[in-house]
Amino acid sequence: MISITLPDGSQRQFENPVSVYDVAASIGAGLAKATLAGKVNGQLVDAGTVIDNDASLEIVTEKSPEALDILRHSTAHLLAQAVQRLFPGAQVTIGPVIDNGFYYDFAYERPFTPEDLPLIEEEMRKIVKESQPVSRSVKSRDDAVSFFRGLGENYKAEIIESIPASEDLSLYTQGEFTDLCRGPHVPNTDKLRAFKLMKVAGAYWRGDSNNAMLSRIYGTAWLNDKDLKAYLLQLEEAEKRDHRKIAKAQDLFHIQEEGPGLVFWHPKGWSIWQVVEQHMRGVYRKSGYQEVRCPQILDVSLWKRSGHWDNYQDNMFFTESEKRTYAVKPMNCPGHVQVFNSGLHSYRDLPIRYGEFGACHRNEPSGALHGILRVRGFTQDDGHIFCTEAQVEDEVRAFHRQALDVYKTFGFSDIQIKIALRPDSRLGDDATWDRAEDALRDALRSAGVEWEELPGEGAFYGPKIEYHLKDAIGRTWQLGTMQVDFMMPARLGAEYINEQSQRVHPVMLHRAIVGSMERFIGILIEHHAGVFPTWLAPIQAVALNITDAQGEFVREVAARLGDLGIRADVDDRNEKIGFKIREHTLQRVPYLLVAGDREREQGLISVRTRAGEDLGTMTPEAFAERVRAEYGA
Repeated sequence: MISITLPDGSQRQFENPVSVYDVAASIGAGLAKATLAGKVNGQLVDAGTVIDNDASLEIVTEKSPEALDILRHSTAHLLAQAVQRLFPGAQVTIGPVIDNGFYYDFAYERPFTPEDLPLIEEEMRKIVKESQPVSRSVKSRDDAVSFFRGLGENYKAEIIESIPASEDLSLYTQGEFTDLCRGPHVPNTDKLRAFKLMKVAGAYWRGDSNNAMLSRIYGTAWLNDKDLKAYLLQLEEAEKRDHRKIAKAQDLFHIQEEGPGLVFWHPKGWSIWQVVEQHMRGVYRKSGYQEVRCPQILDVSLWKRSGHWDNYQDNMFFTESEKRTYAVKPMNCPGHVQVFNSGLHSYRDLPIRYGEFGACHRNEPSGALHGILRVRGFTQDDGHIFCTEAQVEDEVRAFHRQALDVYKTFGFSDIQIKIALRPDSRLGDDATWDRAEDALRDALRSAGVEWEELPGEGAFYGPKIEYHLKDAIGRTWQLGTMQVDFMMPARLGAEYINEQSQRVHPVMLHRAIVGSMERFIGILIEHHAGVFPTWLAPIQAVALNITDAQGEFVREVAARLGDLGIRADVDDRNEKIGFKIREHTLQRVPYLLVAGDREREQGLISVRTRAGEDLGTMTPEAFAERVRAEYGA
């Protein structure tokens, strides 16, 4: 007799081995129809998996958190089957799940084009209507190699040949199509209803430019048509908000071929930068941070001691001088340890908080670069706290409050908290990581915060709290971090004198709220669609004359507003006032200040918002006071 324990604690008894699907059917026909897969003793398996021992079982349906990845992975196989039907001789390589969808790489006699996608998608829908069962089989590695060689799938055979000979491999078959895969997959192609192919791109086999170029087809898949339509609508809105387009329209910054991943900031873009930086500088000053500045390049010996050489060197830039090798800093933390080490500290001095708007460089792959959201040169609102282990909880709680206040100020209210836990490649032993991870959990727990845990996603030197912000169109961005580090202070010789007059290592907390300034400004541009709140806008007001007779007056108005702390510009061109108003409205300038003969004679300006609201006339001083009151200045 086999006993199956369900999530509610109830048990079902079966005389013979039973599949996940059969257990679902024994509960009800509706559940059987909804079954996508199962979790046996916590492990994801196919609906057809047979259970032959007592076990716990959770039926996976569309309501389960695992459902979307299973659907997307299965839709990738659907894509591959359709391609091979339409293009005989096409070889499949890999087809993973990615954010919001999937892709599959193909080797074919010609590259696939966007014109091929509607035809492929139509064939995918035909396969769905065929309701093809999806089945799993197991082969030895060598048998699998022979099988795929026999199909002419040389790329797939090459992948399998790199797997140890002792391993058995799972293959999934639907109709005439078979592929190597861990699974699980949906039990039938008719479960795959809401999908769309998005684009084609080139991709080198195994990511190596010395290898053949493959065709990569990207797609998206969702639980239902409603979710799919919502996602496509979000993409349309994101296209309108693309920070690169808005930056060009508003003359904020540019990137050029001679500096890939490096930003040329224009005056208006740099104005936004300065507003963000000065705001953050004020936040840190009020929180007891001392601002420091550290070198851009340091001898590689320091990076070897810090652990970056062994764990991060592929992402670093290097240079040489007088037969010494230097690394361009990818992070600010080792430099801050040197500042701490420059003097002798007592436990009474702790916590010591250092902050730096530190410029860093990382050797990101060119294909990963994306406007100012992913760059090679960036500046962090970086900070490090040197404290005792007993002070960690208070410092993390204080940082949490500080971070939420900042995000609210910039217009973000929907925030998720996550803890990224120890990665496979890391410094230190498990006991040290246990202490570090528990310290973060305890701090969040004491602050009354709920969080999600991300196994394997911590930094190599410590776990971290991550702040994930949802923007105006529902996209999520990971921004701030708080990391507990017991390792680097010891590796770099950081010490303080404790109450027993002993030299001991401090705990080092790595923290940032906005993270990369470049990336944060890119997110702000897209979040606000370029329509910045007045306090952030690069130009807060433009003074416009109706005729040349008011030219000198509007220039004086702009100058007076500048003296009053308002970022004001002047447009005294010999153009019609309607033309100038339209132009600056399109530039999303918050306020347009119009002056004709009457306003000039009375020393007033007629104030109009970018939304077209007429606020009447007022003195430049009264307008400046209104603007300052708007954002609490």
